[in-house]
Amino acid sequence: MSKLIFVNLPVADLDRADAFYQAIGAVKNPQFSDHTASCMVLSETIHAMLLTHDKFRQFTPKKIADARETTEVLICLSAGSREEVDDVVAKAAVAGGRADPGPKQDHGFMYGRSFEDPDGHIWEVMWMDLEAAKAAMADMANA
Repeated sequence: MSKLIFVNLPVADLDRADAFYQAIGAVKNPQFSDHTASCMVLSETIHAMLLTHDKFRQFTPKKIADARETTEVLICLSAGSREEVDDVVAKAAVAGGRADPGPKQDHGFMYGRSFEDPDGHIWEVMWMDLEAAKAAMADMANA
């Protein structure tokens, strides 16, 4: 069985967060959602658990970081192509997020961009040509 990942994110407005993540392609799983949390399925193995601040506080004694002011985590999703990277970031911008809070990365064999959700959480989206990456790493090791 594949391991699953559940990224738990505190959100200020659950309805707004739901709408944002659905706009970028996530599917809400009602089985694990209620008025305090939404389980957004990004793939068969990746889920974003959107939690109200009150719900999030039940899982940690620490202060909730304001992701607009501090970096709590960088989350990276793979994409199947350069075009898919651009498409996800464009959808995020249209849905109320901010495109490219950091620089675009284009190394030929690897292409990445990022977006910030309405709560300030940064998501990176990255495509990589694995064969070209292996060749580039071998060239660097032999230099």
